[in-house]
Amino acid sequence: MNKANLLHFQLNTGDFWKPLIIVLLVIISFTQPVLAQEKQKTMLRTLTVSGRKVEMIPTTLSEVSLGVEIQGKTAQDVQQEAARKSSAVVTLLKNRNVEKLQTTGIVLNPVYSYNNNVQKIVGYSATNTVSFRIATDRAGSLLDEAVKAGATQINSVSFVASDDAIAQARKQALREATQDAQQQADTVLSSLGLKQKEVVGIQINGASTPPPQPLMRATVASVAKQDASTPVIGGEQQVEASVTLQISY
Repeated sequence: MNKANLLHFQLNTGDFWKPLIIVLLVIISFTQPVLAQEKQKTMLRTLTVSGRKVEMIPTTLSEVSLGVEIQGKTAQDVQQEAARKSSAVVTLLKNRNVEKLQTTGIVLNPVYSYNNNVQKIVGYSATNTVSFRIATDRAGSLLDEAVKAGATQINSVSFVASDDAIAQARKQALREATQDAQQQADTVLSSLGLKQKEVVGIQINGASTPPPQPLMRATVASVAKQDASTPVIGGEQQVEASVTLQISY
């Protein structure tokens, strides 16, 4: 094929494809808005529902805060005596295999007297506090032992469930919250004669566990008067979950 014929063939070939390309461009330009409109229409036809579930689980553990308070004439004597008694209490707690044992406070303060608007230091007060966790059915007897070992304050006793129990309750609460949301959607759509298509959005609002509240405060005097073991009785803990679903129809 000579150069003239080749050029003529190329021109003819280009002229042949031009109408087809134009047609394809027109189809694409019309298809894209249609698809966008269909997608927008699908998104507009959605139902939003929220399911909620609360699980109640037994509190089998006690979180205890107790301390040793000593008062005396000199700061050194007071601090040493507080350290001695605190060490005895900590040794007892370790021997009883308590969990999460930690020091939560070491305080040394002067004690003042006021006479004719004159402030005077008359002594010192030292307080050492610790916290720990123990099975609730062992808490009462351990509190009595701690007082005998030197504890002078029982600041609080809070009741909580075990970490494993809380984790299982959270999973169960999420499952049942999801089922609750789906059942709500089924009820609403069926009452309107509509059918559920698919879940297009999911939001987990969380599975929360309220912090334990201090349920008890006592002094050595109130504990020491009891001959029997100090009664400590747990209760229930709440675990809540909420799930929001967007469902197309």
